[in-house]
Amino acid sequence: MHKVLEVGQIVAGPAAGLMLAELGFDVTKVEQPGVGDITRHLTGTSVGNFAFLNMGKRSVTLDLKSSKGKHAFKRLAQKSDVVIDNLGPDTMRKLGLGYDDLTAVNPEIIYLKIKGFGPGPHSWRKLLDYPAEIESGLAYMNGLEDKPMRLGASVIDMFAATLGIVAILKSIIDREKTGQGCYVEVPLFESAVFLMGQHLASAQVLGRELRPLNTEPFTWGVYDFFETSDERRIFLAVTTDSQWKDFCRAFRFNQLLSSPELGTNAGRYTNRSWLIPEIARVVKSMKLDDVVMLLGKNNIAYGRLNRSLDLLDSDQLKHGDKLAAIVCPGGKKILVPRLPLFFCSRNARPNHAPRNPPTLGQDNGEALGKE
Repeated sequence: MHKVLEVGQIVAGPAAGLMLAELGFDVTKVEQPGVGDITRHLTGTSVGNFAFLNMGKRSVTLDLKSSKGKHAFKRLAQKSDVVIDNLGPDTMRKLGLGYDDLTAVNPEIIYLKIKGFGPGPHSWRKLLDYPAEIESGLAYMNGLEDKPMRLGASVIDMFAATLGIVAILKSIIDREKTGQGCYVEVPLFESAVFLMGQHLASAQVLGRELRPLNTEPFTWGVYDFFETSDERRIFLAVTTDSQWKDFCRAFRFNQLLSSPELGTNAGRYTNRSWLIPEIARVVKSMKLDDVVMLLGKNNIAYGRLNRSLDLLDSDQLKHGDKLAAIVCPGGKKILVPRLPLFFCSRNARPNHAPRNPPTLGQDNGEALGKE
């Protein structure tokens, strides 16, 4: 089993460690004695972050500023395949525990560094998820006019972690041929800009700046929220001309179906000002379950507007092993999503223990032994 040392905090580093743990890697989280990961102490709407991001890991505490802690960390690195680090841009190197220091004790080590900016004039800057969304333009595209908005999850941290996992898996394959490890750097800013790629490309083709997605109608003519008679909201996505015909037949829009100007998406897009209200009038007369039934029968994409706890009632998520039951450090039992990968082999998806997030330093004895 591949072994991982995670020197991670908050989201990006721990998310990379979580994904590897879910894939069956043996992940040991290295934390500061008496304090641990910052997310152990979060309150408010972030109180569950640590439990989700750190399930399935071990925890050891080391004072990396002390000679004893540095020695213990190098000893663990000797027996490890991967190190994950999302501390400050140069923190581990200044501690004498950077990639060059660790290759001296383990030439095969793969070192993943998640940081604010990649090579360039801003490589020294610290960065977090929301500032990365703002500087990359994502917050602007996600908001309203003059009101940029944060995405509803730490998407940049999670995406950077995902790119890091891709790089680690490639590096493991390469190492089988070369016998050498490598240093991999994944920056938050450049990761966010990659997500902006479609908007950046479109703005250049159009020769103008784009408006936020929530204020400028998207590409499709029927691509919007509608309210039902039982005061639920549903998003309908009719993206092809054949779907439009099926949609009209299902909801008995006979007049709309026979209209030549609505036969193409371009026509529907041009006529949104009166078309969307007409569809809204009919949907408003129906219950959500009836709307969903018709959409499902005709294979038309839709999304019911859910909030966090609504997901616990999802029949899709209840099917199979998609939610993990874990116990938070405070003792509360909760359900959290597992890594959404489903392999053809029945045994390809690991189901290893421990599942629960670790208590601070719970594995010191086993991992460190006697110094």
